[in-house]
Amino acid sequence: MAEGLRRNRNVKIVATLGPASNKEQVVEELFKAGADVFRLNLSHGTHDEIRKRHHIIRRVEKKFGRPICILADLQGPKLRCGKFKGEMAELVAGKSFRFDNKDTLGDTNRVNLPGFEVFQGLKVGSTVLVDDGKIRLIVKEVGSDFVDTEVVVGGILSDRKGINVPDQVLPLSALSEKDISDLEFVCDLGIEWLGLSFVQRASDIKDAKKLVKDRAAILAKIEKPSAVDAFDEILLEADAVMVARGDLGVELPIETLPPIQKRLVRQCRASGKPVIVATQMMESMITSPVPTRAEVSDVAQAIYEGADAIMLSAESAVGDYPVEAVRTMNSIATEVEKEQTYRQLIESSRTPLKRGVSDAITVAAREVAETTNVKVICCFTHTGTTAALTSRERPRVPIIALTPKISIARRIALNWGLHCIVTEELNRFKMAVVNAAKAARQYGFAKDKDKIIVIAGVPFNVPGTTNILRVAPADEKQIFEGEVN
Repeated sequence: MAEGLRRNRNVKIVATLGPASNKEQVVEELFKAGADVFRLNLSHGTHDEIRKRHHIIRRVEKKFGRPICILADLQGPKLRCGKFKGEMAELVAGKSFRFDNKDTLGDTNRVNLPGFEVFQGLKVGSTVLVDDGKIRLIVKEVGSDFVDTEVVVGGILSDRKGINVPDQVLPLSALSEKDISDLEFVCDLGIEWLGLSFVQRASDIKDAKKLVKDRAAILAKIEKPSAVDAFDEILLEADAVMVARGDLGVELPIETLPPIQKRLVRQCRASGKPVIVATQMMESMITSPVPTRAEVSDVAQAIYEGADAIMLSAESAVGDYPVEAVRTMNSIATEVEKEQTYRQLIESSRTPLKRGVSDAITVAAREVAETTNVKVICCFTHTGTTAALTSRERPRVPIIALTPKISIARRIALNWGLHCIVTEELNRFKMAVVNAAKAARQYGFAKDKDKIIVIAGVPFNVPGTTNILRVAPADEKQIFEGEVN
């Protein structure tokens, strides 16, 4: 069995590609070190650069024969200030500062704001944060072509720094003109997940779905207070969620992040939709070969919460130690999941959900596996739903997800615990059991004398028909001898 084909953990690792990981050899090393999903960040890089990274991922996938998931992350409508004379200016606490629509270089008194019409929706008293919250201003007056503020916390402000308005929902679409162009590009290129940045409301997801037209699944990035407030509605529309703690930590009091993260992860788990915890997980490894103790604990906490995936951003995109960062994250995850407290926390936070036959079958599979000596659950899935429901249960035994569609195998590679395999189209349950037994042995999940669980739907290849659970031998000879009909 080729190196890297089986992970000894359930949580998935997302690695962002960038200048530090542009070469095929590095991407291959990232995969071997533990990366299950590769993120293409459309905030940085040209379409040609993104296309090159995409082709590299698919070549690595072909070499290892294991489906690899690709997440393309849109930039979103991030507000940024204009440019300054001398490329920077000092804002002094207590002084006035103006944002306007004049196309001239800024100074210590003012700067232009591209997309100023959005800013006119501000209210007197609103807080404006600049450069990840390092500079804080309060709105004093809103005019037809200006917004006057008072500097509360000053500092050096340089060109094109990001602006956040934490206490107000701005009339911003989640898709800028650049985003729409990028969306069409990556969907035509072929991706599994599309990350939607700065989501504020459920309608943002609906708008994106109209453009995507089922070419990719939608992942909502939660990075604004309004998204936290509207999370129930957003979760209903989105296919997955990212708890993006960077901008969220700028716009909300920093002490509120841990409980928000815990709550959002638990809601996603209950719904059976994948959730990624992201941003600054091992930030120090951008320049250091080892993380801080606090970063190790942060990664571990997301794993204990039962997140489907944990993500590296700058660490793997522009850092000095991209492979080491993935390898370290893999080691942390492997060690945490061995620990008894991990299972106790996962099982105590499991939410009952039995809406129909498919749910009941996957719940039963987990319960049978945990009360017998079954080595692995093998689920056949046509749309990915059965595999996602099985993943939702967070069983103690591994899960093999078998599907005839490479697109589905790639997409569900994001889900907790799923080892995804592309199989041929099947029309008999007996052959499904045979294929499951072969896969369990081939990838080291079971031996000849072991038992496996097989779940599937009959008739085959019809979505939503999961209706069979069978405990079977891992040796297909016994199956052909009539043990399974």
